[in-house]
Amino acid sequence: MSSVLRNVTALHDMIPSCVARFWSRGRPWTCGELRAQGSNPRRECSGTRRFNVPPSAEFVARVSGIPTMAKLPFQDTTEGLQAAFVGVPIDTGTSNRPGARFGPRQIRVESAMLRSYNSGTRAAPYESVMVADIGDVNVNLFDLKDSCKRIREAYRKIVETGCVPLTMGGDHTIAYPILQAVAEKYGPVGLVHVDAHADVSDVVLGEKIGHGTPFRRCVEEGLLDCGRVVQIGLRGTGYSADSYEWSRSQGFRVVQAEECWFKSLAPLMAEVRTQMGSGPVYLSFDIDALDPGFAPGTGTPEIAGLTPIQGVEIIRGCRGLNLVGCDLVEVSPPYDTTGNTALTGANLLFEMLCVLPMVKYY
Repeated sequence: MSSVLRNVTALHDMIPSCVARFWSRGRPWTCGELRAQGSNPRRECSGTRRFNVPPSAEFVARVSGIPTMAKLPFQDTTEGLQAAFVGVPIDTGTSNRPGARFGPRQIRVESAMLRSYNSGTRAAPYESVMVADIGDVNVNLFDLKDSCKRIREAYRKIVETGCVPLTMGGDHTIAYPILQAVAEKYGPVGLVHVDAHADVSDVVLGEKIGHGTPFRRCVEEGLLDCGRVVQIGLRGTGYSADSYEWSRSQGFRVVQAEECWFKSLAPLMAEVRTQMGSGPVYLSFDIDALDPGFAPGTGTPEIAGLTPIQGVEIIRGCRGLNLVGCDLVEVSPPYDTTGNTALTGANLLFEMLCVLPMVKYY
């Protein structure tokens, strides 16, 4: 670390003094600390609130430091936070390829590529949202039901303060205990579910809890406002001629992948925003919604899926919704040696941060 700091300090003569002061400590200054020194360049922060601002790769090497999501500061509680990145590293609920337990760690590593502003939408999340990485839920890899209990209890603490969790999975089982905690605070929520699979099975291999069953359990427990649920990207072979009959019978809107081929999904998302209205909404994005040509590192890949562009369109189309939580699940790094799946996941999580209701846009 000392050599890195010496190199950064050597840049003082080449960059504005306020920016040099900003990075020379090897961690981001808060906005309050910067203003106390008479410094408030637009690239750092704005307004009167204190915000966490990730270090820029212009002055601090991406490969330096302990990996956190987007190189944000780490803290072990949600105190003072409006949003928080949190990992849930389990794959005990998977039915095919394992490895999603390593998803949060690899997403954090690849997130070093992220910068502070969204060039496509001009969102400035670090000028408007107090956000940090709060680490991982301490799951039990030997007991899925106990893991669900631990996740539920952890998320109760996260959401009780109004903090919006941005979750890195882990397999899709985690959506069930997360939504239990979310619904305790907000009541039944709308759901934007992006996935290759409906995840509404009743029983798989004799078990009610797994990554193929979370939304069936959520409906049974009244956690979802079923008239405000949309499932996008569903595809693949099935166990019956109509694999999505149960979803539709509950009032879900089902958008199969075939309906998404060769088109922008911006018009679809305009309809989704109308459907969701002003009530609380949860966004759950399974990386296998994307075609495995783009995101091979996942447990149950299905061909002919969405493109990353369409994935971004879906998330950006959630701007204006009352989002109370988001997740990005099923990244399995062992099945993608390039890291591209985790990189895509990191970018989609950043897009989720950018569409939270409190985010500033230029």
